[in-house]
Amino acid sequence: MTDQNSNDLFQPYQLGSLTLANRLVMAPLTRNRAGAGDVPTPLMATYYAQRATAGLIITEASQISQQGKGYIQTPGIYNAEQIQGWKGVTDAVHGHGGKIFVQLWHVGRVSHPDLQEGGALPVAPSAIRAEGQVFTDRGMVDMVTPRALDLEELPGIVADYRRAAENARAAGFDGVEIHAANGYLLDQFLRDKSNRRTDAYGGTIENRSRLLLEVVDAVLEVWGKDRVGVRLSPLSPFNDIDDSDPESLFTYAVDQLAERGLGFLHVIEGITGGPRETGHSFKLSRLRKHFPGTYIANNGYTRDLALSVRAKNAADLIAFGRLYIANPDLAERLRLDAPLNALDESTLYGGDAHGYTDYPFLSEAD
Repeated sequence: MTDQNSNDLFQPYQLGSLTLANRLVMAPLTRNRAGAGDVPTPLMATYYAQRATAGLIITEASQISQQGKGYIQTPGIYNAEQIQGWKGVTDAVHGHGGKIFVQLWHVGRVSHPDLQEGGALPVAPSAIRAEGQVFTDRGMVDMVTPRALDLEELPGIVADYRRAAENARAAGFDGVEIHAANGYLLDQFLRDKSNRRTDAYGGTIENRSRLLLEVVDAVLEVWGKDRVGVRLSPLSPFNDIDDSDPESLFTYAVDQLAERGLGFLHVIEGITGGPRETGHSFKLSRLRKHFPGTYIANNGYTRDLALSVRAKNAADLIAFGRLYIANPDLAERLRLDAPLNALDESTLYGGDAHGYTDYPFLSEAD
């Protein structure tokens, strides 16, 4: 075991102009607790404030438009009511001394007409149906064949991201993360299993990366470089996604992000929510060498693994997901090597305060 006394995992970290209390990140975690109109609620404010001792909180994914929605009760960030709801969250987190970024999201084909305005088809780079299901008012339903986006529609998608970035500023966030992972829209454009276009947004690696980079450039017009990050999952097949040459694709994409001087790169190592090792010859550690900014490592991290990775300087920040659901004071528990609360998986998606804001703190332990 790595000695925490000689390790800086629990020490402050400078993320651009932001001073983080430690190197622990609360990863984005979909919880399906938004209220009517996909407005963030006071209960969500309590949930995030409880976890404000993380060095950085990255919120659950927040759709940039109604079209970008893929599951029930996920929060939006495209209208005034949603901005006000998020303002309650950011005020609560800041009141407890925390830092919080919002994750900007468009699910693309990972949706269903039940969730779309007027029962419209979900959109995607190409009309290719993903194998899998989404969570609707009717329960879990199979995804459908999406409608391929017209070339003329893509500037509107970019504009939605820019507007969401502006809304994030109005809501009081400290920055934004662009979700380009886990088989959602930007990832669908990146990967050749889901992108069969023959225009300027398909075919070559450069073309398939175009929409992501246009979105990044638009968001950078709103936020300073150190307040923008991108999340990638280069080897994860989540939501039926894949690519024939992920090493070339993601090395190019990361090189382009590095040129833009982004605040951080957030990488899901291995299969989302699954094994860290995929057996692929592409070792994601190579991406760190291509990105001079802050590198956030994510997926299945334990205390010992996080300490070991920091000891080797293999990542700057470590993101924890499910451990943060059950342990609002995770930073303190990890620092002390204290016991962790068990996760109640039956309360992960949807519901009330149970399994959401009622996990005990160490100070409440018997």
